[in-house]
Amino acid sequence: MKTWVCDSGQKLEIFIPFLGKYRPLSGRCCQTCTPKSWDGFHHQHLSSLGFRDAVRVTEEDTRYRGWLVRRVCGFLAVWGWKVPADTPGDLPARICCSRRVRGVATGRSRGSRGDGESHRRWKEKALEVLSEIQAPLSLLLLRLCNWALLKLLGRLFLSVQLHRGQLETVLGAARTSGVPLVFLSMHKSQLDGLLLSFLLFSQGLGVPRVTVGDQPCSPRLRALLGRLGGIFLPSRTEQTPSSRAEGLPGAVLAAYVEEVLRSRQPLLIFLEEPPVALRLSAPARQWLTLVYRAVRDGAVPDVLLVPVGIAYDLVPGGSHREGTRGARTLGACLWAACRAVRQNLGCARVDFAQPFSLQEFAAKTLVRQSRMGKRPEELLLPAILGTCPVQPGSDRAEVWGPGPATAAGAEEEEEMLVTALGLHCLSDGVACSAVMAVGITSALLLHKHREGVFLSRLMLDFAWLLEEILLRQRDVGFSGQLRALVQHSLVLLGARLTLYRLSPVGDVLVVPEASAEALRELDHHSAAILPVFASEAVGACAIRALLMEMLPFLGATVGPSGIVLSQDELHRKTLELLRLLPPNLLGLQPCQPLDCRSRDIVDKLLLCGLLEAEEPESERWVCDLAPRPFCKGRPWAGVDFTDSDSGSEDEVPKRCFKLSEPQGSPGFLLFLCRLLSPVLRTYARAAAFLERPGWPQHEAAYVEALLQFLAEEDGFEQPNRSLALSSLQTFKEMGVLEEVRTPAGPLLHLAQPFRSGASRRKLEAFIQQFAQP
Repeated sequence: MKTWVCDSGQKLEIFIPFLGKYRPLSGRCCQTCTPKSWDGFHHQHLSSLGFRDAVRVTEEDTRYRGWLVRRVCGFLAVWGWKVPADTPGDLPARICCSRRVRGVATGRSRGSRGDGESHRRWKEKALEVLSEIQAPLSLLLLRLCNWALLKLLGRLFLSVQLHRGQLETVLGAARTSGVPLVFLSMHKSQLDGLLLSFLLFSQGLGVPRVTVGDQPCSPRLRALLGRLGGIFLPSRTEQTPSSRAEGLPGAVLAAYVEEVLRSRQPLLIFLEEPPVALRLSAPARQWLTLVYRAVRDGAVPDVLLVPVGIAYDLVPGGSHREGTRGARTLGACLWAACRAVRQNLGCARVDFAQPFSLQEFAAKTLVRQSRMGKRPEELLLPAILGTCPVQPGSDRAEVWGPGPATAAGAEEEEEMLVTALGLHCLSDGVACSAVMAVGITSALLLHKHREGVFLSRLMLDFAWLLEEILLRQRDVGFSGQLRALVQHSLVLLGARLTLYRLSPVGDVLVVPEASAEALRELDHHSAAILPVFASEAVGACAIRALLMEMLPFLGATVGPSGIVLSQDELHRKTLELLRLLPPNLLGLQPCQPLDCRSRDIVDKLLLCGLLEAEEPESERWVCDLAPRPFCKGRPWAGVDFTDSDSGSEDEVPKRCFKLSEPQGSPGFLLFLCRLLSPVLRTYARAAAFLERPGWPQHEAAYVEALLQFLAEEDGFEQPNRSLALSSLQTFKEMGVLEEVRTPAGPLLHLAQPFRSGASRRKLEAFIQQFAQP
C-alpha cells in the first residue's frame, strides 16, 4: 500500500491490483511422473475465467423465471440437477458373478457336500458384505439433503469459491470416453465429504461415491450416509489389507470398486484422516490399492486422478480438535450443525488440480523404483554420529516408501507404488490449495510480530507477504481492499487477539495472546504458509546451522554481510535437513531427487535475495574482461587460450555466497526459520523423549507417551499428532528405532548405535542446530 498527497492536500491510498480474476496458474500435474498428462485438459485461457460462488444460487441456475422463482430458486435448482451415472440395477448379481467372488467361494466350498446349499450360503454372505459397503442411492433424499446443505453452507460461509477454469478442466476430463474420474482430496474437517459431494453434484459431475473414514458411525448415520453416496470398508478387511488374506469381504470390495469404475461414477477418496494432516491414512491406502488393482487387472483401461485442495478461513469444528470419541451419531451431527450456524467461519475455497493418468504414473514410478539409491539410515547416521560423511552426489533416493521388511516381491512393489501415488496426490492437493487471509495474518502475528504490531504496519506486511505468495505461483482465496481483508481476518481471530485503539497516534495496536492455546491456534492457521515457502525455509535453516558452526570463530565486529558461505557447505547442510524431514511434511513432491532439490533451494535463495554470489578477487573467471582501474594494456594479453587441463574439476572456482537482506523484506531470513521451527522443535523433543521410556515398547504406547510428553513440555492439551507420528516414521527410517512385528502389534527397540546417552544427545543436537527458538 502506498500513500500520496493530491493537489487538494487529501491523502489517498493506492491498493496494489493483485486481486483480480487473473490469478497464478497452479495445480499442474507433475511433469516428471506424468509428462503426457501435462498437456492434457489444460488451456492457457482457463486461468482467466474467474470464480463463482457455489452457494449463491439465482433464478439463472433454474429453467424458470419470475418473482416466485426468485424466492424458491434454491429448491428448483437442486431439483433440476442431473445424475449422469448411477449404480447399475443388477449390481448384486454382478458382484456375485465376478471372478474374484466366485474364486473365493469355490476355494472355500471345495470338498463340501451339497453344492447348491453351499453356493446359496456364500451368495448370502456376499450380499451381506455388499450391504455393509454401500446402499442404493435415494434421489429424493439426496435432493432434499442437498437443498438443506445449500442453506447450511450459505449460513456457515460468506462464500464457497470455485475457479471456473479448474471446473472446466475437470468437466473436460469427465467427457473422456471409457475413463472414470477418481478425486483424491485433502481432509480438513468432518464437513469435507458433504461439501465436496454437494459441489460435484451441483456442477454436473454426478453424485460421487464418497469413502468414509475408519471412525465408527451409528447404524442410523451409516444408513443415511449410504443413501447419500457414502461407502465403507467392510469391518473384516480393515485389519487384513493384504491381497493374500482378503477372503470374501476383500473380494466383494474389490469387485464393487471395479463396478463403480466401470459405471463411471465419480469416486472421492480422502487421503488424510483428521487431525493427522499431511500423512497418508490407512483407509486411503486400501482404497488406492483397490483402484490400482482395477486398472492393473484390466477392469477399466485407465483412471484419471484429480487431486483436490480445500482451504478454510476457519476450519469447521475447531482448529485442533482430536475428533470425537466413540461412534458418531445422527443426533450429534445435527446438534453440531445447529451450533455451527451461529459461528462466522469466513470463506472457503475448493481447488481442483490437473487430472493425470494412473496408467502413466504407475509405469513411470515402477521404472524409478528400480534405480533407488541409499536409504536414509545410510545417509544420515554418519552426519549425526560424526563418522565418515556421505558425498552429496550419492543421494539418489526418489520415493519415500516402506522399507524392504514390510512386504516382499510383487506386494512390496505394489505397496511402494500406492504410497508414492498417495503422497504425490497429497502434495498436489497442497500445491493447488489457496492461501486464505486468516493464514497470512496468523503467520505474520506468530512468526514476525509475536509481541504486537500496529495495524498500519500489519497491513504493509500483509501486502508484502501476499506479493511473495503470488510471485511463487500460488493463489489466494480472497479478493478486496487491503484494509478490509486485514480487518476481516482480525475479526475471525478476535478470540485470540487484543486490540488497543491509540487515539493520539491514530492507530490500532494488535497484540496476540501469550497463552499456549492461542499460539497453537495461530500455528494451525498459518500452516498453509509453510508449503509456499518450504524450499526457502529449508535453506534458511541450513544457513542458520552454518552460522551456528561459525559463531565461535567470528569476531565481534563481523556483521552478516561480512560472512561468506561456501556452496559445498550450504549444499551439505541443506541435504542433511532434507533427509531428516519427509517431503509430505513440507508439501514437496516426493519424486524429485534430494540432490536436485538441494540445488534448487540454493537457486531460490539467490532469487529471493537472501544470498548474493561472491567472487573472490584471486579466482576471477578467465572470461571476465571487464575494464579495471589502472589496467595497462589489453586485459586478455596474459590469458592462455591453449587447450590444456582447463576443463579439470580441480581448477573450477568454488562458488561462495554472501548473506544479504532483500530490499523491502526486513527480517525475511528469521521469518523463514520460524516457519519451520514448530516442526524442528517437535523432532528435537521427540529425540529427547528417547531417554524416557523403557525399551522395548509397543508402538501405540510409545505414541501416546510421546504425545503426553509434548503436552507437558509445550503446555498444550492436545499436541500435534501429525508431527509426532512423522518423527516416529523418520526415526524408524533413519535407523534410530527398530521395528519388530509381533501378534500384539509393532514392537519398538532402540537401535544399537543409540543405546548410549551420548549418541542420543548427538541426535538431539543435530536437530537443534536447525531450529530457531
